[in-house]
Amino acid sequence: MNQARIWLVVKPTVGLPLFLGTVLIISLLVHYSVLSNTTWFSAFLEGGAAAQVSQTADQDAMLAANREVRP
Repeated sequence: MNQARIWLVVKPTVGLPLFLGTVLIISLLVHYSVLSNTTWFSAFLEGGAAAQVSQTADQDAMLAANREVRP
């Protein structure tokens, strides 16, 4: 670890919570910006998009099966 001397200047009881708090804030800001600037991400989290895709895939599969049975 080439940055080991930082703990001679900053105590770990101060530095680690400060570092982890900064990571938390950045992570929350990134998630907020993704949720507020896209429409697909919130729909993905709700699970609605996968159900719609599976219904259309099932309908397409049934139509294809009916075409194969009927000449």
